[in-house]
Amino acid sequence: MASGADGPGNLGAEQNPLSIPVADHGAWATAMNNLGIMPVGISGQQLVSESLCIPRFDPGLGLIAPINPMMGGISLVPPPPIPPDVPVIKEIIHCKSCTLFPQNPNLPPPSTRERPPGCKTVFVGGLPENATEDIIREVFDQCGEIIAIRKSKKNFCHIRFSEEFMIDKAIYLSGYRMRIGSSTDKKDSGRIHVDFAQARDDLYEWECKQRLLAREERHRRKIHEDRLRPPSPPPIVHYSEHEAALLAEKLKDDNKFSEATAVLFTWIDRGEVNRRTANHFYSMIQSANSHVRRLMSEKALHEEEMERAKEIFKNALMAILMQFEQITTIFTAATRQKAWDHFSKAQRKNIDIWRKQCEELRNAHSEEIMGIRREEEMEMSDDDSDDIPNKRMRTEENGVCDQTQASLREENDSLRWQLDAYRNEVELLKKEQSRAGRPDDDHAHTQPHTHAHSAEAQIQLLQQSMHNMQQELLSLQEKLSSKETELEQAREEHHYLELEVLTLREKLLSGKGESVEGINGELHEKSVNGCVPSLYLSRDRRSEFMRGGVASEKEALLLGIISTFLHVHPFGANLEYLWSYIQRLDSKVSAGELERLMVRLPSMFRQELSGVGATLEKRWKFCGFDSLSSA
Repeated sequence: MASGADGPGNLGAEQNPLSIPVADHGAWATAMNNLGIMPVGISGQQLVSESLCIPRFDPGLGLIAPINPMMGGISLVPPPPIPPDVPVIKEIIHCKSCTLFPQNPNLPPPSTRERPPGCKTVFVGGLPENATEDIIREVFDQCGEIIAIRKSKKNFCHIRFSEEFMIDKAIYLSGYRMRIGSSTDKKDSGRIHVDFAQARDDLYEWECKQRLLAREERHRRKIHEDRLRPPSPPPIVHYSEHEAALLAEKLKDDNKFSEATAVLFTWIDRGEVNRRTANHFYSMIQSANSHVRRLMSEKALHEEEMERAKEIFKNALMAILMQFEQITTIFTAATRQKAWDHFSKAQRKNIDIWRKQCEELRNAHSEEIMGIRREEEMEMSDDDSDDIPNKRMRTEENGVCDQTQASLREENDSLRWQLDAYRNEVELLKKEQSRAGRPDDDHAHTQPHTHAHSAEAQIQLLQQSMHNMQQELLSLQEKLSSKETELEQAREEHHYLELEVLTLREKLLSGKGESVEGINGELHEKSVNGCVPSLYLSRDRRSEFMRGGVASEKEALLLGIISTFLHVHPFGANLEYLWSYIQRLDSKVSAGELERLMVRLPSMFRQELSGVGATLEKRWKFCGFDSLSSA
């Protein structure tokens, strides 16, 4: 690297590496522009206007001062960060024995291989033939401390640095053209290429470093695990008659029972039981067995506490639900006409919102209480669902049955919830009636009869509504059974239709000379005679027949394309025209496959003869909408 005395400002005639005449300013400016550098004169004269010059550079230096960190020169303020999409403009680097000229910044950067792990060695190719090891060391010393240079006779060398980060500085010099002195000889110039090199020494050092880091990580992990490991249990004392007497006392104590059983188990496992100590161990085992009754009594106590807690929780929920019902009655009374008309619009809105929130909370609490009751019923009898097999849900049925049963089940649940709500209201009214039956002495002769009469009337109304709900539930169950019978009939009919379609397909494949009209007539005759029951009776049967005729997803796609094509051709189209259109979408489809698909679905496609004489041809038409309108 050039020092301050040898910098561009003190560049003499013997140090000028350029052979271009300085007097020719146009050629000098062209050369500097090709290198991507702001041109200034050697004597300090600017070749461009001051507005285009970089403000922080002094034109009196003769050349642009170096701004990269590897070049020597005048100390400047570091430049602002360059965006990644802007190409880096490299500068001319002057050394004592040679000069490095950068490549055109518009050209792509030099390519490099993948960086090996722990790389400290670079490959430098394209060196001038007259380049010596001293010149190479002079150029690459500015990148960092060089450990070794291995130069070859074929204009390349390997340079090993002391640290890995120095490699990046050496890669920066890739693409520069090196010129030794001011000579124009071919042997004194060459474009150098710097790339990562794979060296055994670098790989060995990197592996050693990785093993060292792995050992440190294992050590840190072991220390962390030792810190988190729970402490070891205390050692078990050895058996002796004195320790056996102490252990027998501990076994009788409820607080020390767990610790004593661990010691007893260890002694038995070690083989301390023999003829001499058998009586001691038998007494200790007998003491351990005496705790079984204590444990069973504790379990029974806990079960009783759990049952009491369940009962308390259930009663609390019932009390909450009763209060919700009372609040709902208040909202119901407030929304009646004689009280509702006196509220303002904002007050009505708030009352309506409060009523809805209260009803939602009441329904949630009633569902919770019903869940508790179902659990109690399941505990009382687990075989209730097996007694009525006709009411069990059949999850293996088809989609129609599932939808019907799901809707009926929702109605069933809603009716059951309403029944529970009515039961709660009846209980509430009974309690009010009992309270009204025991009034104070002051009101004993005034209002008891009216309260009792109104309560009896409300009870009768609620009982009537409960009876209606039960009748509706029975009717829904009858509907469910009728739907199931209809479903079985539809399945049998569908199976029979599939068999008929298969027989017709075999007849069509066997008798190719027969006309399609004859086959359609035969199908019509069978339907008239009753062989194909209710084929054209309803839209549901027709859709079932169409679903039975489509065997795969590919046929469904072909069916949609054929229907669309024939729908936009109202006068029909022959088979070859239709086949040529579909072949653009799928070249594997044959004309016979299209014809068989359309013959299988006579309710959607119809074949007609059109033309006279030599122009007579068979055309297919789409008739799906005709069958819909006729239905």
